[in-house]
Amino acid sequence: MRCVIARFPFDLTKEGVLDAMKGVKPEPVTGDSVIVGRRQYPIKQVGAVVTRQDRRDFSAGEVTRAMTLLGFTCRTPAEENAAPRGLTPLETASALLGTPVPR
Repeated sequence: MRCVIARFPFDLTKEGVLDAMKGVKPEPVTGDSVIVGRRQYPIKQVGAVVTRQDRRDFSAGEVTRAMTLLGFTCRTPAEENAAPRGLTPLETASALLGTPVPR
């Protein structure tokens, strides 16, 4: 797939990203992230490895868009901390505290 990151065109494939990230240790995730294989990487780390550019040269949105189009799962901190929908206030509080709901 052809995409533009930091005004440079790249021909990226899912297999190419998987190969590029093979053996790369994930840094701690503090913001947007992408799941490559079974590991969760910061989106900027993946962008830097795949494009070989400095992380300041591109935005997280550019890499997120490209990774999503390639079929990878991308996450934002708001999605990870969100409470499940359709629950009662008691169930929501219990889910946020990590305790089971008594029935």
